[in-house]
Amino acid sequence: MSRIGIADQFAQLIRTVQTEYDLFRLMEEITVEMGFRHFALISHVDLRRQASNVVQIYNYPPTWVENFVRNGLYAYDPVLLASLRSAVGFVWSDIPTIIEMTNRQRVILENAAKHGLGDGFTIPAHIPGEIHGSCSFAMRPGFQVPKANLLMAQLIGSFAFQAARRLNQVNLPISQHRSHLTPRQRDCLLWAIRGKTDWEIGQILGLNEQTVSRHLDMARERYGVTKRLPLAVQAIFDGQISFTEALF
Repeated sequence: MSRIGIADQFAQLIRTVQTEYDLFRLMEEITVEMGFRHFALISHVDLRRQASNVVQIYNYPPTWVENFVRNGLYAYDPVLLASLRSAVGFVWSDIPTIIEMTNRQRVILENAAKHGLGDGFTIPAHIPGEIHGSCSFAMRPGFQVPKANLLMAQLIGSFAFQAARRLNQVNLPISQHRSHLTPRQRDCLLWAIRGKTDWEIGQILGLNEQTVSRHLDMARERYGVTKRLPLAVQAIFDGQISFTEALF
């Protein structure tokens, strides 16, 4: 059977899946058939928090999942960040061409390899009004991504994420998932993302420096973070600030 034929067969079969366990087993089988080792269907949320109506189906190495969750790496993960900048699937080794990677992000990929995740392929899931998500397929360290199967992986990843959404009833507006920022908090954060100091933000918005700092402190409290970078990342993930605005 051709690769497109396999993807079509998968699309027909996955429509009949009724439980997460059945989807998990089906994903394990197709992942191996395509030449990968691991898969992850996830909504881009902080897994340290309890959240409903989100997608979390994966067979990544348990030690990596534990490390990822415990250290809150989703806010810095280059794979998740790159998925926000791409409308189609991308190979992880190509991430430096999509985003400007920091040393911390390089270390994240290096540590992932130590836990059993080598190169991979991620299909972004951008659905208006919902939290961003993705389907990823990964190799063991030292193995190359099966590039001949990437189109098939693109199709299968899209069908799989749609099935996961259906099973988890991920159809709530993003406003019901997120921590709302007030208009002033959003304005202050937007200018902070653009590289302005608290004093400069105050001059732009007609506020004093202390008021700007207070707005940003309250925004961090709403998200339960202590630094501005994860605050900015979460606000972008939640759709409260778009990349277009942030890169203005």
